[in-house]
Amino acid sequence: MAAQTPQIKLYTNPLSPWSHRAHIALDELKLPYEQEIVDISKPRTAEYLALNPRGLVPTMSYNGQIITESAIITTFLADTFSTTSSLLPASSESNGPLMRARISFFVDAYLTKVVPSFMKSQKMKNGERDSALADFVNAIVKELEPLLADAGPFYGGSSQLTLAEVLTGPFIVRAYLLSKHGLMPESLLSDLATKAPRFDTWAKAVIDHPSVSGGIWNEEKMAAFFRSKMGA
Repeated sequence: MAAQTPQIKLYTNPLSPWSHRAHIALDELKLPYEQEIVDISKPRTAEYLALNPRGLVPTMSYNGQIITESAIITTFLADTFSTTSSLLPASSESNGPLMRARISFFVDAYLTKVVPSFMKSQKMKNGERDSALADFVNAIVKELEPLLADAGPFYGGSSQLTLAEVLTGPFIVRAYLLSKHGLMPESLLSDLATKAPRFDTWAKAVIDHPSVSGGIWNEEKMAAFFRSKMGA
């Protein structure tokens, strides 16, 4: 299956971090693909709902087979090309099941313990964000900093992206972007560097990686989107 170049079409939107996950995986695997932008500001068309009844992005057509949900799409790609990439070890490898479990735990910790505080902070006014951002930093210190002890520079000592970075990268790059563009206090970045140095070093390596910061990612357009969204 992995020996032949598949026919891939990705239904996506550049504003969606979930879509960004699929782009990172496809770009890291160096797979050619066609993309179609789905307007997520409007009700989905009947044609799109026929592909994905939930109406969400991304949706991927892989050799004519429809796959939905970003984590499922990226895991499918990582599994399909496990022999030619570092994204995810095959479950048949000696350490495969354990590493897969650890990556899953890391991603779950980021999404369930860290992201909620940051999402909450985006809905607050400047003077009210301190508490939510403190919770964000504290969650990183507690939940993620210990899990990055062997980052090298990526998860688990890998010198290349893993599925851990694919699934968290879109949220990391957005978190750092907001401070860089004055939409969050600059102290957020200094707090991360001081209190969670492993995380900060790892996050910067993720952000600088071309599969994360290239492709569909457009920093200026994303900053403008958040500026409008946050009323800044």
